[in-house]
Amino acid sequence: MPSTTVYNQAGEVVEQLELSERVFGVTPNIAVLHQVVTAQLVNRRQGTASTKTRAEVSGGNRKPYRQKGTGHARQGSTRAPQFRHGGVVHGPRPHAYHHDVPKKMRRLAIRSVLSDKVASESLIVVNDLSLETPRTKDMLTILDKLPTADGKKVLMMLPQRDENVVLSARNIATAKVQHVSSINVVELLKHDYVVMPVQTVRWIELVFGEGLSAEEASRAINNSAEETPAAETAAESSSEE
Repeated sequence: MPSTTVYNQAGEVVEQLELSERVFGVTPNIAVLHQVVTAQLVNRRQGTASTKTRAEVSGGNRKPYRQKGTGHARQGSTRAPQFRHGGVVHGPRPHAYHHDVPKKMRRLAIRSVLSDKVASESLIVVNDLSLETPRTKDMLTILDKLPTADGKKVLMMLPQRDENVVLSARNIATAKVQHVSSINVVELLKHDYVVMPVQTVRWIELVFGEGLSAEEASRAINNSAEETPAAETAAESSSEE
């Protein structure tokens, strides 16, 4: 079963976390990865590029010169493609770019990338990722203490939006923060390191390992987070007795 080291924000080792083999221990499927990445990049295209043909450009209604006797090739309009301001031949026209990929393939691609991150020690798990106030210097300090190489791109995935973390990282060129529900193959491959709290890991295991929906996984994570303080309080009271 795959496992990874859990750090705190000071870069100290806290514990070893066992990961789901169904999510973080699969053999990467390169063919599926290629199809999903291609589809995702294609679906980002707006498809609004447009050009005008010789029938759509303005002007050119009159024959530019007489048919014979000039020594030039015969022309019927100055809006033919060979003239300046003429129409475009076989130019782009607005159309939809869409490549549909089955849900199972998308999830297999994400599991493949996550498994590769674990195998290459590029997945960094922290017990918590939060800041009391938005400050870029504090975020840089956290990233410096974590085992990330200088100049490498870092993707931080949060279980819920934290405005302080978002504001602290937006001026760092090599760092990006996003919600775990926005997880996608392109962003995972684009960044060298992925930093996520333990709650994010559990959310991913519930969605991509157990097959829960994003809403169900979020509710389960929130419920477990609420039950943990109550259990700790009960344990403390029993130890005092």
